[in-house]
Amino acid sequence: MQATAYTYDPETRSGSVLLDDGTPVEFGAEAFDAGGLLLLRAGQRVRIETEDEGGALRITLVTLQTF
Repeated sequence: MQATAYTYDPETRSGSVLLDDGTPVEFGAEAFDAGGLLLLRAGQRVRIETEDEGGALRITLVTLQTF
């Protein structure tokens, strides 16, 4: 799934993305670390992997979108 980076805190390595329908979804350090990124800037297109956790989306991986 693709999304757009919305917020990122380098101290906690967590932030949020906006799905293409505008829905914000937060991610934790575990998802950021799983993608191997060093930095994330607002507006960057990212690829995310998610899992459904009782009706709520949980991001398990954030990485840069490549074509």
